Amino acid sequence: MSMATQQTQDWPGRYYHIDQILDKPGPRTDPDAFVGGDTARDFLRNQCKVLVIGAGGLGCELLPNLALSGFRDIHVIDMDTIDVSNLNRQFLFREKDVGRPKAIAAAEFVMKRVPGVTVTPFFGKIQDKDEEFYKQFHIIISGLDSVEARRWINATLVGMVDEDDPESLKPLIDGGTEGFKGHSRVILPTMTACIECTLDMLTKPTVFPICTIANTPRQPEHCIEWASVLEWPRVFGDAKKLDNDDPEHITWLYEQASKRAAEFSIEGVTWSLTQGVVKNIIPAIASTNAIVAASSVNEALKLATNAAPPLQNYMMLVGTDGVYSFTFEHERKPECPVCGGETVNMTVNKDMTVQELIEHLQETQNIQIKKPSLSTSSTSIYMQAPPVLERATRPNLEKKLSELVPSGTEITVTASTLPLKLSLRLTYS
Repeated sequence: MSMATQQTQDWPGRYYHIDQILDKPGPRTDPDAFVGGDTARDFLRNQCKVLVIGAGGLGCELLPNLALSGFRDIHVIDMDTIDVSNLNRQFLFREKDVGRPKAIAAAEFVMKRVPGVTVTPFFGKIQDKDEEFYKQFHIIISGLDSVEARRWINATLVGMVDEDDPESLKPLIDGGTEGFKGHSRVILPTMTACIECTLDMLTKPTVFPICTIANTPRQPEHCIEWASVLEWPRVFGDAKKLDNDDPEHITWLYEQASKRAAEFSIEGVTWSLTQGVVKNIIPAIASTNAIVAASSVNEALKLATNAAPPLQNYMMLVGTDGVYSFTFEHERKPECPVCGGETVNMTVNKDMTVQELIEHLQETQNIQIKKPSLSTSSTSIYMQAPPVLERATRPNLEKKLSELVPSGTEITVTASTLPLKLSLRLTYS
């Protein structure tokens, strides 16, 4: 008998400790929700479909944890390929895997080590999948390092909820790490605080004013931003899209930024800094990934089996001075553009231009909308797309808001990258 066959036949024993949890309620188990026994085991191992978004540092911990906890129908989606720099912390990959899609390599590794588990990989962007794809899963676990992607999946899952169809509500478990800090949280779309509600808790991305990077750069980062935001579009236009993962593109940006820095006597532009600024690289530590992934899978097990109540609703990990964690309940925001809908009141200077409002929306911690389009019920103030409409409304960028819309007017803010709509009521000071 082969080792793989023996392991498959020994399947029930592999989950002995999980079965102990499922066979009898614990001190915190809700007696009205707990089913347990063969019913819970059958759902966990034969019916429950889990989607893991991201096969990087967190995903490489999430996948084996799920497989070893009894989940047998696992799916994973990731758009990246394996780089040699991933190998020190993404333990499902080996040197021979460099250049391969992360999702495929990770799926193969887990299925080889845990026979009986099926891991279905998808190599591509989450935005390429429609709502029907996400509706098939019972639980979705995010292991993303992109705030923008987190916001997209969050808004998509909230938008899927149909009050007449309980099955349309898909729990989202969101995990994130940054150095020695991390979090895991449970989001029940439309019921609990969503990612957009808690946006002000995330590390604010660095945004440099266009006027600074175009006219008066003072830091090496300004030169790099100039190369990527202004110079690349000027040179290549729509013919060539900037790929942050292409070393040749990064090298071109580095060379242009270096020339710009020399012009203004600025030191410090390096290839690695260029890559860090353009890709917004976040430091990753293996132990933090492991702790956050363990917490996330623990929540998935609770949601799938009702063995214990799920997290309410946010766990923070701080490992800078030891291992310290705390939990709290983050409340929903009624003005959340995804799950709330109430109008946000904003007071601005009467001399503020449309361009300045757009920059303000990008930089405001609890909004952070990139490339927003602005309109009222009767007027397009500035539209990012389609190109014809962008050209037609471009002259408004330099105009004062007070010239275009009266005080108290509601402005609708949308973004092509995010399925959300923010209602903004402006008053002038």
